[in-house]
Amino acid sequence: MDSADFLEALPRKRVRHFDLPGDAHFLTFSCFHRLPLLSKDRTRKWLVQAIADARMKHVFDLWAWVIMPEHVHLLIYPREIICKVSEVLADIKRPVAQRAIAYLVSRRSSFLNRLTVRNAKRTYRRFWQAGPGQDHNIYDPDTAHRVVEYIHCNPLRRGLVSRAGLVLQIGMVDWTSRFV
Repeated sequence: MDSADFLEALPRKRVRHFDLPGDAHFLTFSCFHRLPLLSKDRTRKWLVQAIADARMKHVFDLWAWVIMPEHVHLLIYPREIICKVSEVLADIKRPVAQRAIAYLVSRRSSFLNRLTVRNAKRTYRRFWQAGPGQDHNIYDPDTAHRVVEYIHCNPLRRGLVSRAGLVLQIGMVDWTSRFV
């Protein structure tokens, strides 16, 4: 059994989403095999548009975010009592994957081979790593502050920028009042 078959044979990890009213969610999701698929402006623009569309559909505030070359961090606060984080993630990830793969197909890119998964039942392409990524409920201001700092300093820790906030747009929202 080669390594690709071994990975496919492993059980998928299951992340349970706790869609509790009043909680913010610290979300992290990664590109397939942690490839730097978000390193191009074109793809990042598709992601930003998908996040904006999901915000309108699911009515959530975006408290902090960063797009790294191979993963994404979001801190969101649902404004509606009923909000399924799994649906938010699907509405962000699916359109980006579809556009990116369609773009590569239209250009007959050999890079598609790196996104192709073959198993006994079917062959398909992946843009995102399988599974929902990570979802941490945030319910107190101190934790929310630490998460915002972690998100905004992520490019600095990786050496992608010279100072935190250099390439980030930080919304000025009185988000701490949400926990009161």
